[in-house]
Amino acid sequence: MSAIAHPMGKYLRPGCEVTTFCPGCGDGTIAQSLLRAIDQLGLDLDEFVFVCGIGCAGWIPSPYLAADTLHTTHGRPLAFATGVKLARPDRRVVVISGDGDLAAIGGNHLIHAARRDLDLMVLCVNNRIYGMTGGQVAPTTPPGVRTTTTPQGNLERPFDLCRLVEAAGATFVARWTTAQPRFITRSVVRALQHRGFAFIELISQCPVHFGKMSGEGSAVEMLHGFEEHSVPVRKAGQLSPEELAGKWVVGELVGGGKREE
Repeated sequence: MSAIAHPMGKYLRPGCEVTTFCPGCGDGTIAQSLLRAIDQLGLDLDEFVFVCGIGCAGWIPSPYLAADTLHTTHGRPLAFATGVKLARPDRRVVVISGDGDLAAIGGNHLIHAARRDLDLMVLCVNNRIYGMTGGQVAPTTPPGVRTTTTPQGNLERPFDLCRLVEAAGATFVARWTTAQPRFITRSVVRALQHRGFAFIELISQCPVHFGKMSGEGSAVEMLHGFEEHSVPVRKAGQLSPEELAGKWVVGELVGGGKREE
C-alpha cells in the first residue's frame, strides 16, 4: 500500500517530512497555512527568500521549506531581510520568527522596518514565552505568569504587537490564532498581494512551557481558549475596554491594496 502524500509536501526539502516541533506546538499549523496561501496564489518558492531568527518559529522555514533561506542571528532577521530586499527587489521576502526574537532583542529593527514601510511580510509567532530556551519571560508574557526568570510572576505589561507596528507605520496588520488556520491562510494571501510592510501576528500554543507555567494547560485546552477568547475586529469596536480585557481582537486590523507587479 503506497503512502498518501500530503498536498503541501511538494514544498518541503527531501528528508524533512518529520519535524522537530514539540508535541502540540502551533508551528506546524502555521507552516501549513503559509504554504496553502502560496499554493492558492500559484507562486513558485523560487520567487521567495525566507528569513528567520533564533527561536522555535525560526525552524518553520529552516530547514523545512525548499526555498532560499537565511537563518540569522538572534533578533536580526529584519535587518537581514532589509538587505535582501534592497539587493533583490524582485524577490518576495518573508520573515518568520517569534515574539521574543522580533520584539525583544529585535524590537528596534521591527519598529524601523514598519516605519520605512518596507515591502516585507512578517509572520510573528507569538507564544508569549521563550519556548526554545527554557521558558523565560518574553515581552508578550501576560502579567502574573511565573516563568523561569519571573518566579514571583511577571510584573510588566505585555506589548500589543499589532498596535505597536501600526503606530510605527505598517500598512497591513492582522492577528489570528492557531485555532483559525483558514483565516491565517486568507490573510497571508492578502499580505503577499500587498506592497509595503505586512505584519501578521499569530497567537500560538506552547503547551510545554507557557501552557504549564500559565495554567492554560494542554495544546487542546489552549486552542479551546483561543476560540473562546477571540473577538472579531468588527465586533470589538462595539465593546468597552472592560469587555475586551483578556480577549484577542482578531482579523485584519489595517488593510492595504494589492501588489502592483
